[in-house]
Amino acid sequence: MTTNKIILKPGKDRSVFRYHPWIFSGAIAGGEGDLQEGNIVKVYTSDHRYVATGHCQVGSIAVRILTFEDVPVDYAFWRDRIAAVYRLRQSIGLADAPDNNVYRLVHGEGDHLPGLVVDYYAGVAVVQFHSVGMYLEREHIARALREVLGDRLTAIYDKSEGTLPYKAAIEPKNGYLYGSAENFVALENGLKFNVDWLEGQKTGFFIDQRENRSLLEKYARGRSVLNMFCYTGGFSFYAMRGGAELVHSVDVSERAIELANRNVELNFPGDARHEAFAEEAFRFLDKSRDKYDLIILDPPAFAKHQNVLNNAIQGYKKLNRKGIEIIRPGGILFTFSCSQVMTKELFRQTVFTAAANTGRRVRILHQLTQPADHPVNIYHPEGDYLKGLVLYVE
Repeated sequence: MTTNKIILKPGKDRSVFRYHPWIFSGAIAGGEGDLQEGNIVKVYTSDHRYVATGHCQVGSIAVRILTFEDVPVDYAFWRDRIAAVYRLRQSIGLADAPDNNVYRLVHGEGDHLPGLVVDYYAGVAVVQFHSVGMYLEREHIARALREVLGDRLTAIYDKSEGTLPYKAAIEPKNGYLYGSAENFVALENGLKFNVDWLEGQKTGFFIDQRENRSLLEKYARGRSVLNMFCYTGGFSFYAMRGGAELVHSVDVSERAIELANRNVELNFPGDARHEAFAEEAFRFLDKSRDKYDLIILDPPAFAKHQNVLNNAIQGYKKLNRKGIEIIRPGGILFTFSCSQVMTKELFRQTVFTAAANTGRRVRILHQLTQPADHPVNIYHPEGDYLKGLVLYVE
């Protein structure tokens, strides 16, 4: 059997020896065998020393590395990797927790499985493939999930139509790889919510804000809360459990408002403290001065690529300036960026500039990040994507 090989240029192997999981196209001198997108390739230095095995792909990232050991990438490989990520979730107390049946089981490069995301919702694994190579391994991955999770797994749903490279010569269709489930309600820290993996964003819920929602709950008592970009209302029902006087949820999407209302009703049926609005963010903020003393700004990613970073900085600056301007004195502002290209330092600098433009006195109470089931590979700092600040505004 012919081995597919990629040969690196002299001096371009340094990042590989530092265990970075990506090889960029500019580092490659040439190759042998079938180097079609999605195929398994072995990577060698210019003097033909083996360094890694990964998936070949088209674009600036030419190889996503699966292993730095010269081992077969067969079913046993996938089973062992899935078993390892599940053990991690058990060790941090997320798997089988009595008040929580939702967590991220696989977090791409952070779990040494680049191109794969798996979120677990009370027995359903929602899978997203972000590379052709991972997509081609879907049967092995589904089988491994079933073997490792056993009777904890009732269904596997593949939601990859929107995550795979659009130029790839495949036509992915969302659908079940195993079992089925409908009208699903999951549990996070004792609170219920509907999971819409069929039509919702990402895999159906933003699991990465779990710990930040818990923190907000501690600040909510007696406050008037505005949850901007609310999506399914996660921060809203945590605020209500925390004792907020009123909670307003705002999103431009009518569908998101419907989901937020359903989730609030699941936990607080008939509670008049909550009201939801389908409206554009700045239009709503413009008429909200001095109405709220706890505000959440958790917008969708303003920048997914470096070439639009400057526009994103201006967007975050404008949004945070408006939030700081309108909040009541003594108010608390939770502000986030999930843009990978926006570093923590740059986000903090952007919020600093926004605050300075308002002339108000602002202090940082907390600096927030993603939870432990979204681990960051220490050799891949790009995986540290979620950043947040909790501000006290005088």
